[in-house]
Amino acid sequence: MQAEKHLFSYPKYWAECYGIAPFLPMSREEMDELGWDSCDIIVVCGDAYVDHPSFGMAVIGRLLESQGFRVGIISQPDWKSKHDFQRLGKPNLFFAVSAGNMDSMINRYTADLKIRHDDAYTPDNIGGKRPDRAVTVYSQRCREAFKDVPVVIGGIEASLRRLSHFDYWSNKVRRSVLLDSKADILLYGNAERAIAEIAFRASRGEHPKEMNNIRGTACVVNELPQDWVVKDSTRLDRPGKVEPPINPYIDTSNASEGNKCSNGDMDQAKTEDETQVLRFWPVKGNDKEYIQLPSYEKVTNDAVMYAHASRVIHIETNPANAHTLVQAHGDRYVWMNPPPIPLETDELDAVFEQNFQRVPHPAYGDKRIPAYDMIRFSVNIMRGCFGGCSFCSITEHEGRVIQSRSEDSIIREIENIRDKTPGFTGIISDLGGPTANMYQLNCKSDEIHAKCHRLSCVYPSICKNLKTDHSPTTSLYRRARTLPGIKRIFIASGLRYDLAVEDPEYVKELVTHHVGGYLKIAPEHTETGPLSKMMKPGMGTYYRFKELFEKFSKEAGKEQFLIPYFIAAHPGTRDEDMLNLAMWLKSNGFRADQVQNFYPSPMASATAMYHSERNPLRRIDYKSEKVPTAKGIRQRRLHKAFLRYHDPDNWPLLREALNNMGKAHLIGYGKKHLIPPTQPKSATRGPKKSSATSKMRKGRFHTQHNGLPPRKHK
Repeated sequence: MQAEKHLFSYPKYWAECYGIAPFLPMSREEMDELGWDSCDIIVVCGDAYVDHPSFGMAVIGRLLESQGFRVGIISQPDWKSKHDFQRLGKPNLFFAVSAGNMDSMINRYTADLKIRHDDAYTPDNIGGKRPDRAVTVYSQRCREAFKDVPVVIGGIEASLRRLSHFDYWSNKVRRSVLLDSKADILLYGNAERAIAEIAFRASRGEHPKEMNNIRGTACVVNELPQDWVVKDSTRLDRPGKVEPPINPYIDTSNASEGNKCSNGDMDQAKTEDETQVLRFWPVKGNDKEYIQLPSYEKVTNDAVMYAHASRVIHIETNPANAHTLVQAHGDRYVWMNPPPIPLETDELDAVFEQNFQRVPHPAYGDKRIPAYDMIRFSVNIMRGCFGGCSFCSITEHEGRVIQSRSEDSIIREIENIRDKTPGFTGIISDLGGPTANMYQLNCKSDEIHAKCHRLSCVYPSICKNLKTDHSPTTSLYRRARTLPGIKRIFIASGLRYDLAVEDPEYVKELVTHHVGGYLKIAPEHTETGPLSKMMKPGMGTYYRFKELFEKFSKEAGKEQFLIPYFIAAHPGTRDEDMLNLAMWLKSNGFRADQVQNFYPSPMASATAMYHSERNPLRRIDYKSEKVPTAKGIRQRRLHKAFLRYHDPDNWPLLREALNNMGKAHLIGYGKKHLIPPTQPKSATRGPKKSSATSKMRKGRFHTQHNGLPPRKHK
């Protein structure tokens, strides 16, 4: 594997003489104004072009510009022909293709496979401006436009489809998007290192399809090298006994069983969840070893092997020790290099301090772009998440190693927002990222991290080698809120409350100064079965946080409320689990207006559970535990109905279910009853429309590059 360079150490490309563009051009007229006869790289993207560091195309475009390249943008092209892909002419080096900040299928379809009629990343919130499976369609059109121009694919959609993956929308296993798109190389995760290396080498005349040794990339090869050592994944991850799930009502934050460390690797069968995760220097490992995954044909026909492959893929995500992974697709192979080395603080600072205008491209005029409205006054302070929630796409995309910006860089961005962003009223809407309170939290030991394969640093309990001191975050909050011209700073990103309770001073700062009356957090469930499959902490930790939240709210003289968030129909959830959750909601006086059914996104561990009905969080074989899974439309609707037990529209379905479950005694008018035996006299309301815009306004969404329409709170 090639040694990594500092992200900004490459010699500048000759076109740096053209300087910095006010906006990356989207038309030939703009290119003419800049004096360009051509673009070196053209970014094709399914989102509207917003020149803001929360939008992936802007980050990649400005980074490449800083390396001296002329970068053009083709935003939301008409994919029905090649003509819109020719609007900027032929790129000198390559096309860089992305579906956008969200997976195009999740952007287009609800968890119930209904079409969304809006798109928060499109001017005026208009749906249908990007194709299904946008990476594949865009790549094919780029080929039609200019047959000899290399195509590089990346972003969340490509990242989560880099190997064989279960596709919820077609209900089958699909092959790597590399083969469907016919792209030359795929970038996964945060791609700054990889795209800079590819651009530099392409400028020297090397074709991207020949670049098979860059971290954070995947490519297709016709034959495997003979001088490498091959490891069969089915031999490395031998079946082991299945441990019972933990009791979710036990506070596991100090449990000793999660504090075990292992110095072994997969060869020594040391891959259970006792091993450690986190920071990684120096990178170790044999550069000429790869793990052979079961082939596409094998995982397509054998769901247990699919779950096994998913488990191995998730184990091999630590940049310090991950192997190259290889998966046969017919007579060709997808060759996936180890994850990228995370950016150092100075590199990340420089990425976020490029010449962003922080507004949409002027071509959109007065049209509103809801995703921009949501984040225009927010600041991203970190990347990555070591929580490992099985249903979430953050880890698969951004990795488990936390990459943090410096406090000074964050403060400079806040000051730029204050001084330059139109419409700023003194309120910063968020200081966060994938998780609000993982800023500067990583492993205490580089040596332990270098040998770690643990899937989560906080489940089933917080690892003793994990830094849990939130003082850097608390210091940042305090410094930011005292800046001149800053009236208020809110924290809207997901809060990992099992980490927060380890530092009451952080909770006090958060509750006293950064909560706007309501704080949403996500226990996700109350019951053992689903919680153990989600890799989420038990309700004991929730109650600990609730106690601190109420204590500090009272001390601050504020009436503030904690709003828990839950998922329905997650693998491992029985009807009885949803009933128990509904009874808990009613007994605590919660009426959830926004509820979410589990959405099986590509590559997630929970998706492997959904497809295989096995648990890849533990070693599996053909006799291992079967995971109860709600797959049918009726059962998924029932699970969602339990969360909205108070809605009369759901009562007929719930009455039928309670009778079938032998729980008819819960039908009545008393406090201990879940639903009444009769419908209200008023006419039953019709089905409610799902609006992505309204969900964003109410705090359901944030614009990290997660692939899902993710919630803002964890």
